[in-house]
Amino acid sequence: MKAVVKIVLSTITLLSTFTIGFTWRDLARGERPNTGAFGKLLGLKGSEQEPEAVFKQSYNGILNNYYRSVKPTELRYAGMAGMMASLGDPHTLFFPPRAAKAFSDDTKANFVGVGARLSPDVRGAKIVNVFEQGPAEKAGIKSGDIIVAVDGKSTAGLEIDDIVSRVKGLESTVVRLSILRAPSTKPIQISVNRGKVIAPTVDGKVFPESKMGYLSITSFAEPTASQYEKELAKLEQQGIKGLVIDLRSNPGGILDTATEMLGRYLDGKLVVKMKFRNGREVTETTDKGGVANTTYPIAILMDENSASAAEIFAGCMHDYGKATLVGTHSYGKASVQHVESLIDAASAKITIAKYFLPRSGYIGRKVDDFGAFLSGGLEPDIRVELSLDAEFLGDPKTDNQLAKAIQFLQTKS
Repeated sequence: MKAVVKIVLSTITLLSTFTIGFTWRDLARGERPNTGAFGKLLGLKGSEQEPEAVFKQSYNGILNNYYRSVKPTELRYAGMAGMMASLGDPHTLFFPPRAAKAFSDDTKANFVGVGARLSPDVRGAKIVNVFEQGPAEKAGIKSGDIIVAVDGKSTAGLEIDDIVSRVKGLESTVVRLSILRAPSTKPIQISVNRGKVIAPTVDGKVFPESKMGYLSITSFAEPTASQYEKELAKLEQQGIKGLVIDLRSNPGGILDTATEMLGRYLDGKLVVKMKFRNGREVTETTDKGGVANTTYPIAILMDENSASAAEIFAGCMHDYGKATLVGTHSYGKASVQHVESLIDAASAKITIAKYFLPRSGYIGRKVDDFGAFLSGGLEPDIRVELSLDAEFLGDPKTDNQLAKAIQFLQTKS
């Protein structure tokens, strides 16, 4: 009997300790004790709250009680980003206003700036190329120049995105760039009037020795199809015997752009079949009557960074026997995204469907627990790993993948 009494007293003492622990803070603050938390510990079911109410309660709790002040907007954005990250889909993303604007600019290839493409440099940013008839070209900036300061502030150690943000600005305003131009070691000052710029996404040239044409496509943006036709027409006027289309490191872009470009080679053909969560299927096809007379062979260069619309273009060209794939496997992004506009000029890119190519079918990427590639993507007809000492892409003398593609085309022309 004494043993039973001892157990009961111990249980009461334990429960009392827990009760005091859960209620003391609330009582000390003059608030009603939160019995819900104690009930959850004991496995008791309370009233179920809607997810929206739980999120709002947590949001307000952090906003009001966190040990330091928190900006409401940043907290809300973090919540949105976390919600989308929980899906485990790298292509479903939340864009705060600044990132949303940059994504929109990339899609349209249309922005206000100086008209130059930049790359990282330890001293700031290197001018990779200057757009024709753009503000930078008119101001005398050249490819190879190094930006070491923007409006008098050093760019050393800054991320490339931060430098680009400083260079961009409002239309008709002036940005002062401090430029290093070899062989001089003293910066020169160049003022550039910012203006509207349509970024080139297609660059073309002919290699005189082989008479092979070369088109590098950096993305599938809104103006890409028209730029492709313009650059290809220049090459064809020079009597090319073959064409290399370089899609390496092309992240893709707009499906309609890829479909429009495929219309030059495919007459009323299936491009992709999209399957949605409810079982609905939608097909995308090229228009009829727009096929051009192409008599030369085509090779497409790709790598693991070739994705999305770039894979659709390459995959369809391959599936219908219009091109040979050279390089390494592509990324394997067999999904379709839709961009939703949100408050504060933010946006969300959400995966809404999977797509299937005409003959290659589903090419979705599979990775292991560490994110290493296992399978998926397009497999090349001619596998060529990029040489480790390839210093400059786009030149067959230093680019072994391009050299292999040209060598192949010479056997077919």
